[in-house]
Amino acid sequence: MIRFENDYTEGAHQQILQRLVETNEEQSPGYGTDEHCEKARSYIRKRCAVKNADVHFLVGGTQTNTTVIASILRAHQGVIAANSGHIAVHETGAIEATGHKVLTLPSDDGKIKAMQIKELFDAHWDDVTHEHMVQPGLVYISHPTENGTTYSKTELEQISKVCRECGLPLFMDGARLGYGLVSQDGDLTLADIAKLCDVFYIGGTKIGALFGEAVVIIKEDLKKDFRYLMKQNGGLLAKERLLGIQFEVLFEDGLYYEISKHAVEMANMIRQAFVEKGFSLRYDSKTNQQFPILPNDVLAILGEKYSFSFWEKVDATHSVVRFCTSWATKKEHVEMLVADIKGLK
Repeated sequence: MIRFENDYTEGAHQQILQRLVETNEEQSPGYGTDEHCEKARSYIRKRCAVKNADVHFLVGGTQTNTTVIASILRAHQGVIAANSGHIAVHETGAIEATGHKVLTLPSDDGKIKAMQIKELFDAHWDDVTHEHMVQPGLVYISHPTENGTTYSKTELEQISKVCRECGLPLFMDGARLGYGLVSQDGDLTLADIAKLCDVFYIGGTKIGALFGEAVVIIKEDLKKDFRYLMKQNGGLLAKERLLGIQFEVLFEDGLYYEISKHAVEMANMIRQAFVEKGFSLRYDSKTNQQFPILPNDVLAILGEKYSFSFWEKVDATHSVVRFCTSWATKKEHVEMLVADIKGLK
């Protein structure tokens, strides 16, 4: 079985494994105070063009989202997100478990618009009974989204402007950030994101690392006591150097971008094959996730050789599925899939 169901089926990039072995018996202080974490922070700050950014390393996406969101919101506040946002649909109520409601906005492609944020914010404060309702206190977006779509620089500028006018911190989930940064139609850089967001994270788990996410805090008043909250949420690792080493390798020579580009190129080979065969795509994704609409009998044929994810039912005979590539996807496997798509009757 050749797997295309997610981007974390493999372990870690060989250079990361090699560095972990090379540094295995080094003695270092714990909890992220070692030289590897500091080097990784310096590389990330340079890419972000923000010398005083705080950079913290956590293990996974749900832990990161929960820690960041709970650190920002007061007890009576909620977080604005797309109705398809990861925190709304794929984190088992982790945000709600911290006592905060996810305030969802309708979205067909996974993105939300600046106008929607402003309308929700105004609707809350214009209601004379607003003290009886959850107050919007934060905006959450992801880049790429759950549906593989990306924000343009103009879209992010508009969202950032509204957030700052309303006093709402802007948090970007970057679990797949590398794939968004190298997307064929993407025009955002890490420096742009650092300029327009108050806090975001750089995903490692889905992009070459064994595990790990790097939280980058830009806004000064969000930095206070964050390490306390990491500890409280089980995120302050004694052997945090294992995270630092991985991000050190990913960012010292541009490996993060190189392997992200590979995944996107593989995904777009799959995309092109489906389009040329006459199949429609549910979302216009130019990242590592592709969502063809396929007859159910075709799914059965492809499913004999390849694994992929069911996304949603279209009608009695058609479904949307997801084919997902990764930093480690083999070109020969993609070529086999492309040939089998072309051979469908």
